[in-house]
Amino acid sequence: MRRDELVAYLDEYLRVREIRDNSQNGLQVEGPEEVAKVACAVDACQAVFEQAVAAGAQCLIVHHGLFWEKPVRLVGPLFRRVQTLIAGACALYAVHLPLDVHPEVGNNAELARLLGLQETAPFGEYHGGVVGLGGRLAPPVPLSELAERLERATGQPVLRMLAYGPAQASRVGCISGGAAFLIDQVAQAGFDTFVTGEPSHSFHHHAAEYGLNILFGGHYATETLGIRALARHLSDRFGLETVFLDVPTGL
Repeated sequence: MRRDELVAYLDEYLRVREIRDNSQNGLQVEGPEEVAKVACAVDACQAVFEQAVAAGAQCLIVHHGLFWEKPVRLVGPLFRRVQTLIAGACALYAVHLPLDVHPEVGNNAELARLLGLQETAPFGEYHGGVVGLGGRLAPPVPLSELAERLERATGQPVLRMLAYGPAQASRVGCISGGAAFLIDQVAQAGFDTFVTGEPSHSFHHHAAEYGLNILFGGHYATETLGIRALARHLSDRFGLETVFLDVPTGL
């Protein structure tokens, strides 16, 4: 498949030009013109780049890319990362918020599906868009059972559970990654349980004072879901060989 055709498809399918973000989403390192194998990973780091090249991928798609709002100098570790991609003839494509919010392969869509949420709807404003997805559990389930579902979904233990809400989780809001700072909007939307990634000291007392349950499934772990779903989508649609590169941070 032509690289430019793949990039154009990803740009349109993921709506990268429509969704405001502090990530410079899209093609970040050009790479070869033809793509037969695509590697997918959460983070743009040296270990991932070396694995992508070793796997023979011509394109690597990541959730957390190399380039964000501010200009950066290609020195030190950043230079070595880019050098690895260029020497290994591997392009880099980054997709941050557009992957979080995508209705089919997004991190939050996958979270909601794997947790068994029904009647899902978007919620939570960030960067001028809506980033979360919430729904209903019918029937409600004990918080411990919901934690088990989250662990099965991510393949990782829940990092932290705050049980300040009802013992039976009923209305659940999902925002992958580091979204504890959106807890006010979770409570205002009427959810009794919040599923997100990274624990936060700053918002612990908010949960207690709102009477809200929170499951912290891990920033990395909750954001493996969308990139894996995107890999499956590309394999099914274009017959591309895909591989997921698992380089967990434990956070």
